[in-house]
Amino acid sequence: MRRAAQAGWGLLIALLLCLPFAQASDQPPHPLAVVSVAQLPPEARDTLQRIQRGGPFPYARDGITFKNRERILPPQQTGYYREYTVSTPGVSHRGARRIVCGIVPECYYSADHYRSFKRIKE
Repeated sequence: MRRAAQAGWGLLIALLLCLPFAQASDQPPHPLAVVSVAQLPPEARDTLQRIQRGGPFPYARDGITFKNRERILPPQQTGYYREYTVSTPGVSHRGARRIVCGIVPECYYSADHYRSFKRIKE
């Protein structure tokens, strides 16, 4: 009987240790930070103005669907979010900076290629 009780406790402890990894959630793990338009780099402000005007956009991939694979942004149906490049001075490629928007003015800034986001506050 004692071994069965020990095995039961061992199983319970193992399950409790795995529980944080097993819980699925559609919500971001933490609330997103907020950044004002004035706090954005000038290139991000330029990109935001282009988004609000509907273009033109300098990069061919601007406006493509952002799939939110990282699950940092609030969950939405596929196709809700669009991504736009924020140019980086001194870089000859698209760089890591992006603005991702749902229905404007719902936009988010990422300075590190989707590892983190800040909600843009008008």
